Amino acid sequence: MNAYSITDAPTTAPPDSPPKAPPAHILVVDDDPIVAESLAERLTRSGHHTTTAGDGAEALAVLRDAEQTDHRFNLVISDMNMPRSDGMDLLARIRRRHDDVAVVIITGYGTVESAVEAVKLGAFDYVTKPIVDAEILDIVDKALRQQMLMAENATLKHQLTDRFGMGNIVGADHRMQKLYDLIETVADSKTTVLVTGESGTGKSMLAQAIHERSAQRTGPFVTFACGSIPETLLESELFGHVKGAFTGADADKLGKLRAAEGGTLFIDEINSATPMLQLKLLRVLQERQFEPVGSHETISVDVRFVLASNEMLDTLMEKGDFREDLYYRINVVNLTIPPLRERAGDIPLLAEHFFSKHCRASGKVVTSFDDDTLAALCRYRWPGNVRELENAVERAVVLTKHPVINPDDLPDTIRYQKADGSPGFVERRRNPASWIPADFAPKPLREAIQDPEKQIILATLDACDWNRQETARILDINRTTLYKKIKQYNLEQPR
Repeated sequence: MNAYSITDAPTTAPPDSPPKAPPAHILVVDDDPIVAESLAERLTRSGHHTTTAGDGAEALAVLRDAEQTDHRFNLVISDMNMPRSDGMDLLARIRRRHDDVAVVIITGYGTVESAVEAVKLGAFDYVTKPIVDAEILDIVDKALRQQMLMAENATLKHQLTDRFGMGNIVGADHRMQKLYDLIETVADSKTTVLVTGESGTGKSMLAQAIHERSAQRTGPFVTFACGSIPETLLESELFGHVKGAFTGADADKLGKLRAAEGGTLFIDEINSATPMLQLKLLRVLQERQFEPVGSHETISVDVRFVLASNEMLDTLMEKGDFREDLYYRINVVNLTIPPLRERAGDIPLLAEHFFSKHCRASGKVVTSFDDDTLAALCRYRWPGNVRELENAVERAVVLTKHPVINPDDLPDTIRYQKADGSPGFVERRRNPASWIPADFAPKPLREAIQDPEKQIILATLDACDWNRQETARILDINRTTLYKKIKQYNLEQPR
């Protein structure tokens, strides 16, 4: 049994200190009942609800029982040395089973090593006995305030998911968060929005999100893809035509503009628009009026325009391939979606999103990705961006024969690509000897690695202009070893 004391001390907070945390449920764990009750009584006098336990095993039972009620514990204060289950074991189990509970470890025999171990395991603080009254109350208050912040963050994340989920548009990257804010800002106006980004980044989904948050959300959302329609039909598809306007026009056609009346028209791949279509679009954007092909009747429309391009329009404008007046007319609010390779931190989040989506759609019982699969997904450069990622996840969910998706469920191009985008082990798998010199003969490993080692040292020396100190630092060897290697391989600095 360890000596323990709580020394009275003034507890008045300085004027500039943050507000105290509200009363909480605290579990005090100590094999000495006098110590446990003494600390619990002091915390109770401070307004908290307390319970005591004699060791780690009893504490875990109390925590399990509390999960069935509305009186879950916010904080556990545990002694280090106890029978059956000590403080460290209790801390590890709490972190695994009760992640929302903060833990403070108290011991009479504190060491730097044990303090570091406790913090690594997830302890909020590590305190040595004896502890003065003000100190323990201050630690408890800080731990509870941290729990409040964590709970608020969890709530905010949930709200952000609900608010900014936007179908497949998922991301915690700061640029994506800025996009979400811009969408919320411009959605409820009729301002023309230009969305730019590489193919597969989710431009159409972002346009849909703008529509769903706008005053036109009760109206239709109509898509017009310039790049997927033959040039001869572009104007007819957009503006409509009257019967007899051209060969094959056997009846009147409304066109996308009139179909989007009262809603949003999303014009995709505006960079592919013909010069004549660009001219007519300029008038529609300015006046909200147009004439169907083959007609002299002017029609007015109430439509919100969102346009998208997978090329930089300012570059096309400088080349003379895009009208300058149209560019400045549509570039009112520009939302740029970064490519997936530039926001690698979003890859696990997107992968989990698509994983859940396609598990539900396929009805397959798959639990998760294994670590190697996630590593391969994060390493891949994703030239097809989010669309390619979703396709890869869908393929894995459909083809896997295991409860956990492993790398074998991914396409080879993803599984074996290096972080720099170059092929990894695909070639070696297909031809294991392709990287070995044609004249290679089996030899002891020590001899076999000498030539690669020589080339690496020589290349690093050249890169460092033969600065031996810098070369040794980069190679993570000492200078003496480097000098020996230079002598061993007869390396000479070029004149």
